[in-house]
Amino acid sequence: MKAAILAAGCATRLRPYSDDTPKTLLPVAGVPILRRTMTSLMRCGFDQFVIGTGYLEHMVRDAVADWFPSSSGVDVEFVTNPIFRTTNNAYSLSLLRPHLEQDPFILLDGDVVFDLGVVEALLARGPDCLAVRSVGDIGLEEVKVTADAADRVLAIGKHVPVRGAMGESVGIELFSAHSSAKLFDALDHRVHQQGLVNEYYEASFQEIIDQGASLYGVDIGHMYATEIDTIDDLLAANARLAARPAFDVARHSAGVRLAV
Repeated sequence: MKAAILAAGCATRLRPYSDDTPKTLLPVAGVPILRRTMTSLMRCGFDQFVIGTGYLEHMVRDAVADWFPSSSGVDVEFVTNPIFRTTNNAYSLSLLRPHLEQDPFILLDGDVVFDLGVVEALLARGPDCLAVRSVGDIGLEEVKVTADAADRVLAIGKHVPVRGAMGESVGIELFSAHSSAKLFDALDHRVHQQGLVNEYYEASFQEIIDQGASLYGVDIGHMYATEIDTIDDLLAANARLAARPAFDVARHSAGVRLAV
């Protein structure tokens, strides 16, 4: 099964930690975010990875090669966004089209830290769904979801009002082959034909929903999933997971340390 991980951005809100380290390689509870993500996905049966890179991409490539050498059997493709400084994640995702179109895949942002059960819940629900956190505070800046009584997503984006929202999309989505084709058509239309290079990929989700595609929200309840956008996010994730690291931290080899 295929997994797409977007890890191209500069993470300016995480400076100085991100000055010389890509956000996806910053450790949480001693383990780099990307290694945590890939290992969790492999435990769920994913064995093909397409990673969108940009900022300090050589570090990402070197780290992945160190963790999962060719002898490991893990299939990894890297796709470079050469204009990552002036584009957003919709543009990065659109570049992955040759590797993903018409295939089922799971999509994750490269800065999401999550419990394994979140991915298991999506797989149990089946394709064309996304993880929604309904527990806890939901702010104006979060990507929010509204859904009907059957949990079919009606609207998704930061613009969605907090009142009436099902919850916050945490940046993990599972697509069928059919929806994959529709999604990349929408991305091409918006990003490359209309020039909307600075928008989030949720705008393309909304476009295919408006065209009749069905995406379902999966409420992850109290399971842990968070995006690491700021230093406060990073420190909070470390505090949350330090007491229960998901991996053998003695084996991690990203070569970075976080002072907390």
